[in-house]
Amino acid sequence: MIEAASRVVLAPMRWWHIDALGPIEHDLFGDEEWSPGMFWSELAQVATRWYRVALDGEELVGYAGLCVYGPEEAWVQNIAVRRDRQGHGLGRRLLDELLDEAVRRGAQQVLLEVRADNASAQRLYARRGFEAVGLRRGYYQPSGVDAVVMRWEAIGER
Repeated sequence: MIEAASRVVLAPMRWWHIDALGPIEHDLFGDEEWSPGMFWSELAQVATRWYRVALDGEELVGYAGLCVYGPEEAWVQNIAVRRDRQGHGLGRRLLDELLDEAVRRGAQQVLLEVRADNASAQRLYARRGFEAVGLRRGYYQPSGVDAVVMRWEAIGER
């Protein structure tokens, strides 16, 4: 079987992608999903935000975003891959794009928050060199699930 992620193109997220990513956002995050307005707000902050979509032809199958706060640090805002496309390396590709952009912008570290009950995402981040550095109790609302804070040091990594 041909690697499904290999035919997927990563491209800049644009406003017209917001409706297409909504079903993925809802399926993966439910009551904690971002609203379309939140994505609009993120895209409007062009100086500090950097978003990509994963497209298989015209079909949006994933997306990811980064926020860069000057040379000190960057934050992974989100990474999402449609359930039927998970496990084929697309999440890794999206994460690598974010890390490459953080390095291009001079970030010394990249941080993220991941649900404490999302072991597969934590494994993905750990395989890319992220280390758990903290815990935010009850961070995700309304579920009250904790967030694990993870950090990646850019120095010498890429």
